[in-house]
Amino acid sequence: MSIKDSLNKENIPSHVAIIMDGNGRWAQERGEHRVFGHTSGVESVREALKAATECGVDYLTLYAFSTENWSRPKEEVDALMNLLVETIANEIAELNENNVKFMTIGNIGSMPESVVKAITDGVKSTENNTGTKLILALNYSARWDVANAMKIITQKAIDGEIDPESIDQEFIKQYLSTADFPDPELLIRTSGEMRVSNFLLWEMAYTELLFTEKYWPDFRKEDFFQAVLEYQQRERRFGKVSEQVKAVNE
Repeated sequence: MSIKDSLNKENIPSHVAIIMDGNGRWAQERGEHRVFGHTSGVESVREALKAATECGVDYLTLYAFSTENWSRPKEEVDALMNLLVETIANEIAELNENNVKFMTIGNIGSMPESVVKAITDGVKSTENNTGTKLILALNYSARWDVANAMKIITQKAIDGEIDPESIDQEFIKQYLSTADFPDPELLIRTSGEMRVSNFLLWEMAYTELLFTEKYWPDFRKEDFFQAVLEYQQRERRFGKVSEQVKAVNE
């Protein structure tokens, strides 16, 4: 029996997030420029999306470019921006064919004009699709997102539009860039690094974390299925004890 066939179809995470790490190191170990790793990683994006669609994941969020990534060498950043434009344009037809809805989170407006146009075109082209939602986190960091939400909420309080006493966790979530998505149940990070790198910090309060030694360009559908299988083998307690969880599930 394949890994996919062994999955419990009643316990598929609705939202899976991935930190796609290790592209540069993968390329350098092969004597190639770091950009070659990013280019090769596009196939892994296709594989992860296919796997997510096949096993019934509703939301797949990929950490594609963080606010901190601007500090990388200009040559690499420029290549990444060009790769983004090219990849989005090349993949839209297949996304539509597979009923995938393309979405983004992050400070998109401050990205290069060519990237903003590619994103806008891609979002518009797939907006009526009803299948898996593919969310690219671009020019994103969780601290930026929370700080931005706080600015909006503070201004509304100053303007008398809201009562500060009404602010709770659900209220804050409305002003995050992830407001329309459920929190991820599973986070996958490749390349053996064991940190979350300023990604979805608010949303990952109870996310199951899975770290794999594989570099992102080597990540394939079976790796995604294996991660979901491991997720299904964990007990999610949300602060309760095992006996309480078992009682609810019985």
